[in-house]
Amino acid sequence: MTSGWLHPALFVTGFCAGWVDSIAGGGGIITIPVLLNVGLPPSLALGTNKLQAAFGSGSAAWHYGRAGLIDWTPCRSGVGWTFVGAVLGTLLVGQLDPVLLRFLIPCLLVGIALYILLRPPVGAIERPARMAPAPFFFCAGLGLGFYDGFFGPGTGSFWVVALAWGLGFDLLRATAHTKMMNFTSNVGSLAVFAGLGQINWAAGVVMGAGQWLGAWLGSRVVIRRGAHFIRPVFVAVALAMTGRLLWLNLRDWF
Repeated sequence: MTSGWLHPALFVTGFCAGWVDSIAGGGGIITIPVLLNVGLPPSLALGTNKLQAAFGSGSAAWHYGRAGLIDWTPCRSGVGWTFVGAVLGTLLVGQLDPVLLRFLIPCLLVGIALYILLRPPVGAIERPARMAPAPFFFCAGLGLGFYDGFFGPGTGSFWVVALAWGLGFDLLRATAHTKMMNFTSNVGSLAVFAGLGQINWAAGVVMGAGQWLGAWLGSRVVIRRGAHFIRPVFVAVALAMTGRLLWLNLRDWF
């Protein structure tokens, strides 16, 4: 269990992650290092992260949907395949050695953070689709759903690139549809983690409240103006925190 005095810090962390995730994606590279740094074991940190992330992705998806930015008809198959992929990915991570996870997570975080920072701009304008919605959502839903269930950070950024490339969406529509897919995979993964008993409910709910508020404010920014100025800042902070985790693990190994 996390100490009560940590809850204000967890709320602020959730708020910041929800805000940047609704704008640029990748909020998990903020939340997972924080959960690990407060002493949660890797599996418990990943499960708790899914609980708090569901609040943020649900909030963002709801607000984008109200703004008319989500086309629900082609999303139906995407929701189904993404849910299946997330369940399979989470079942796999539940089988991994905690020692391996403790070393693997910081390495993955560094790679995802660098990808989000250096990724080329996409979706400036709408373009003709390269794939029909059904095969696109089968491939992207299973693949990205599996990744989100297995690990998670950066999934939103991957979805934006995939939607812009495969279906020709501009950045605003891609971001809106991404939140629906993120919410789906968060729910699927959360169900498995809950069944395995790998969730710190107190920490997850506190962070989730911050996520909901941050995602609400961030989605309003995107709907009104669009914004990508935050990406370099939050990636730099996340890299610093991840570097600390990696150093602590390497110190223990050597």
